[in-house]
Amino acid sequence: MQKRKLGNSGLEVSAIGLGCMGLNFSYGHSLGKEDAIALIRAAVERGVTFFDTAEIYGPFTNEEIVGEALAPMRDQVVIATKFGFHIDPETNKQSGLNSRPEQIRKVAEASLKRLKYDVIDLFYQHRVDPNVPIEDVAGTVRDLIQEGKVKLFGLSEPSAPTVRRAHAVQPISALQNEYSLWTRGPETNGILQACEELGIGLVPYSPLGKGFLTGAISKDTPISENDFRRILPRFTPEAIETNQALVDLLKRIAGEKNATPAQIALAWLLAQKPWIVPIPGTTKLHRLEENLGAAAVVLTAADLAEIESAAAAIQIEGERYPEQLMKTTGL
Repeated sequence: MQKRKLGNSGLEVSAIGLGCMGLNFSYGHSLGKEDAIALIRAAVERGVTFFDTAEIYGPFTNEEIVGEALAPMRDQVVIATKFGFHIDPETNKQSGLNSRPEQIRKVAEASLKRLKYDVIDLFYQHRVDPNVPIEDVAGTVRDLIQEGKVKLFGLSEPSAPTVRRAHAVQPISALQNEYSLWTRGPETNGILQACEELGIGLVPYSPLGKGFLTGAISKDTPISENDFRRILPRFTPEAIETNQALVDLLKRIAGEKNATPAQIALAWLLAQKPWIVPIPGTTKLHRLEENLGAAAVVLTAADLAEIESAAAAIQIEGERYPEQLMKTTGL
């Protein structure tokens, strides 16, 4: 597996990481603990050194799985986790944002225990909290870094101005934003520019469009009641049918490259910038191997121009998230 550096931080990780959320959270189908641990360790065996989790995934259980799976090879890998939500201690339900300094410290201590380690490699603010100045957030993480409890600071889904304000207090190593061929906000909202200027790495989450860009989902694909995609505007049958044009494009390029649509989607991301490290998730070993194979797919300048031209003619149907969710979570 090739390696990449996330910006100027010196953090070197596998070119493709593993997003661990879906192992037991959000997508309807989840793995048992032992199967999830086996999949994570299979990723390590195949060269993955970058793993993404968060306290909210579960809540809490995802960090525990990742911590146990990686404990035997902890010095070989990088684990990113996140703070920023309030989780009701009685119900374990997320109820709004909370990035107050005392909450950040509380989450850090709890995450360290679940991850079975004495330092958090990369600590992201999961979503920007409008009630807490970003300077206070960055300052708290700076203090945790100075105390040796955290190595590096990151933000997820911030605006470019927020990135610059936070970076002035504590240098940011990575941003985690949604970015793929059907979610291209970082190209127009200043995030790619800020990363370039400030030496920050970009970690695209949902790089396969929550599974859509694999080509495995059609308008007739049933989505289970406990799969959060049921509430997403892009996963209505009508939107899926309209957005199929993007999958058809990926399939055509994949046929020319002896690859799969998912591999073309990931290879496209890798080709955008040398400091981009996508973190696709999966619960299946063959999909893990397929995703990792994207690192070996070479897209020429002509390929990229062809994809760009064809994609520009496709109008994506549906917002990323429902309007109310975007309001309450800062998406």
